[in-house]
Amino acid sequence: MVSYKRLTPEEVHFAGAALLDPDETTDTDLKEVNPELPLLPQSRRCSITVALLTLGGLIVVLFGIWLLGTIFWLHKPPSTEPHRPPPPAVAKSLNGTWLQPESCSQIPEAWRFDCYPERGAVVTEEMCNARNCCFVQRSQAKTSGRNGMPWCFYTPDYPSYELVSITDTEMGKVGKLLRNKKTYYPKDIDALQMEVLYEEDNRLRVKITDPAEKRYEVPIDVPVVQKKASNPSYTIDFIKEPFGLIVKRTQTGTVLLNTSIAPLFYADQFLQMSTSLPSRFIYGLGEHRSNFLHDIQWNTLTMWARDLTNLYGVHPFYLSMESDGMAHGFFMLNSNAMDVALQPAPALTWRMIGGILDFYIFLGPDPSSVIAQYLDVVGKPAMPIFWALGYHLCRWGYKSSDKTWNVVKEMRNYGIPQDVQWNDIDYMDHALDFTYDTVNFSSLPDLVKDLHRHDQHYVMMLDPGISNSQLPGSYWPFDEGMKRGIFINDSNGDVLIGKVWPGLTAFPDFSNPDTHEWWYQNLKRFHEKVPFDGVWIDMNEPSNFFDGSLNGCPDNELENPPYTPGILGGTLKAKTVCASARQKISTHYNIHSLYGLMEAKSTESALRKITNKRPFVISRSTFPSQGKYSGHWLGDNRSQWKDLATSIPGMLTFNILGIPLIGADICGFGGSTTEELCVRWTQLGAFYPFSRNHNSIDEQDQEPTAFSPAARTAMKEAILLRYSLFPHLYTLFYHAHISGHTVATPLLFQFPNDEKTYGIDKQFLWGKNLLVTPVLEAGRDYVVGYFPKGLWYDFHTVSQTSLETLLEIPNSLSGDSLISSGEEINLQAPKDKINLHLGEGSVVPTQRPNTTLWVSSGQPLHLIVSLSEDGLAKGDLFWDDGETLDTYEKDQYAYIYFTVEQVQKMHNSPLLHSPKHENSVINYSPSCRSKTVRPPFIFGTQIKIFFMDSDNSPKDSKGTTTINVRNVARRSVK
Repeated sequence: MVSYKRLTPEEVHFAGAALLDPDETTDTDLKEVNPELPLLPQSRRCSITVALLTLGGLIVVLFGIWLLGTIFWLHKPPSTEPHRPPPPAVAKSLNGTWLQPESCSQIPEAWRFDCYPERGAVVTEEMCNARNCCFVQRSQAKTSGRNGMPWCFYTPDYPSYELVSITDTEMGKVGKLLRNKKTYYPKDIDALQMEVLYEEDNRLRVKITDPAEKRYEVPIDVPVVQKKASNPSYTIDFIKEPFGLIVKRTQTGTVLLNTSIAPLFYADQFLQMSTSLPSRFIYGLGEHRSNFLHDIQWNTLTMWARDLTNLYGVHPFYLSMESDGMAHGFFMLNSNAMDVALQPAPALTWRMIGGILDFYIFLGPDPSSVIAQYLDVVGKPAMPIFWALGYHLCRWGYKSSDKTWNVVKEMRNYGIPQDVQWNDIDYMDHALDFTYDTVNFSSLPDLVKDLHRHDQHYVMMLDPGISNSQLPGSYWPFDEGMKRGIFINDSNGDVLIGKVWPGLTAFPDFSNPDTHEWWYQNLKRFHEKVPFDGVWIDMNEPSNFFDGSLNGCPDNELENPPYTPGILGGTLKAKTVCASARQKISTHYNIHSLYGLMEAKSTESALRKITNKRPFVISRSTFPSQGKYSGHWLGDNRSQWKDLATSIPGMLTFNILGIPLIGADICGFGGSTTEELCVRWTQLGAFYPFSRNHNSIDEQDQEPTAFSPAARTAMKEAILLRYSLFPHLYTLFYHAHISGHTVATPLLFQFPNDEKTYGIDKQFLWGKNLLVTPVLEAGRDYVVGYFPKGLWYDFHTVSQTSLETLLEIPNSLSGDSLISSGEEINLQAPKDKINLHLGEGSVVPTQRPNTTLWVSSGQPLHLIVSLSEDGLAKGDLFWDDGETLDTYEKDQYAYIYFTVEQVQKMHNSPLLHSPKHENSVINYSPSCRSKTVRPPFIFGTQIKIFFMDSDNSPKDSKGTTTINVRNVARRSVK
């Protein structure tokens, strides 16, 4: 890619189409003719008779040609192709070399598609002309930065494929594409097959493949549909030449996909497809550290799992908002290295170095439906084990099990909730997987037993690299792995040796089913020594301290493809294994970015068998469908305010990618935190779906007990607030598991018609109505938050301290509320408070909190009801034993749906009208109906309801009522 500058808004010209009318000017650069010479060579004169006969003959011939053309035109069927302006004239110089079309300079800058995307190339006019592309150089003063407007770009009629046939099939259509002119990348595939599959009314799939030779395809499970959609919400147009595919929303006519705007490439190691976008509002395309809303000003995103760059995972899916509040999604099912180039047209270009073009379009029409439809394809997230939603503590550098144990004891002494204790790599014996340091961590088995006695849990780290440097027969994981042949091999068939924390290492090939059994046996053997509860899989891009291997990598087309995306280090082998390495199902070139997914799948399966409970796995590297097997943390961050702020867009992005169990390292991993930063981060982290405090070796302690009494109390209150909301959070994960909903939700999902929400990533919702507005800057005792139109209640009306009071003093609510027209509001934010607001019409289940979620689960349940202005509210509760596998699928759960209608007031308290329930027994105040709960899946004793009225009226006009839930069973943890 040439070093181009980003355009300022004044320099950007938005356009509705990329094609222009041909330029009517003449080429002024042609060699001038001597004006004194005659324009035509002299010839002898003809007689008048000869001239007349010649003229008459010409007239007859021209009339005949016109007549035949007219007859042919009248009988020709009308064209169904979209209108395309004629291409500009292409001139040639007197010596026959190619000259660019004269209209190249008239193509709007925003619609110039890069013809020379190679990173690091300084493109000259000669280089561009060699590719038969337009070249318009900008002045040096306007050129800066890695990305920018291309100088070398395609002509509108650049050679591409021709659609030579299209026929109907049972599932849609099948077409044949032919290329007649070679591209500038080697090994063009000249004949392609296109399958258009009408899979669902709101889901379209398109596959473009090589019919002559099977190519690599991503090996994840996707639905195989046998019946064509009966009433699709999309229409499809095909452009014959150059080939183009246009997909529109039938209801509005909005163009969702238009590949005709730039040429299609399909070579062995270079696939490229461009499309217009209906707006500049595009999200997803993880994993990158950026805003939630992507910048489309010449922004190229590289996808190749990589350490050190916050590119740990690869997710080629985007969500796009349309001009009318509708939304659609696009998923490119490809795992090869790729660049995704955004430009301000708005438009997007996919560039991949292998595989096939296999993509889905999801038509929503609202953002939440788009995500649900995407997860119908890649898989919905697993229901987490209950303690996964508690508070976690970890660090690299406890240095001993006794130090780790003391941290746990201090948390207990101060009454600060903690469900899970972790250890980083320092618990291992010389960084060897499936070992522990019997000197410094000698008491580790006893520590884990103590955690279990206190209803707490233990998680350990594993890296994929297995040391090959131990004495033969002394290290079972490597010895057994060699016997079973489960390691990745180099291109010669020998075990590939890299280097990670234990020194020289081999890498398990998780694409091999035999590796899964070997991995299970290793985990089982170690579990018998240290009965861990969950596994943290790190360094699984896979990360390698070498570039490729101990012996380097061969110089071949896999290591040095014709096009290399913008990978840190400039090569595919940079800090990972050789692209030419051999794995069971393919070369590493194809499946590199699947390594973390495959390891997570293997780990999840092993934990199921070992614990017979829901597995808990956190993975660094991820790929679509990962949510079925693991959660994720946002990788190594730093103890800085900017990292606190960027954690929110990261969390929101992974929620729309189907991995809702997500969070950042609270208080920061690298560097030493400050007390103020750690307090604010703990307040925000209390609302990460996955909440873990983690820091690096040799940095200052940053667990809550390490700070002043005031800071410690503020952190404790934030964590208690999280624990009180556990029933609500658990119910949100139920909806994610069953319906593909988000847990941490962008505001635009609930307010898609409010464009002001489209760029908000400093606030977020839990579910639909609980709005979180954290402080993200130092020294602030206020925060500005945006409140969409409606009625909002300050949730701290029912704070943790007041919940206990409410159990003893009925009708004790008095809350602040505000009615917003869709505006920013300045909120007070003292250091001991995070702003939390509940939208109108909500019923939120809560619980009296305790120091672990197991203890909390035996406490009374409460319902916080925020009535709308017309007195209505609704909500729900999912409840089971929190750890049994597949309770929803086995029908071993309770689900209660609440609707509330305030029809009148009697004795200064609201009268409830028919709360609707499923699977519950309710003893109630008047107007409540009851059904039966199947034991033993509710473990609370009482639900108490608290009301927030919309009129801020005195306390005695608010009310409470109590629902006693029978057939109660308490969970036991062994």
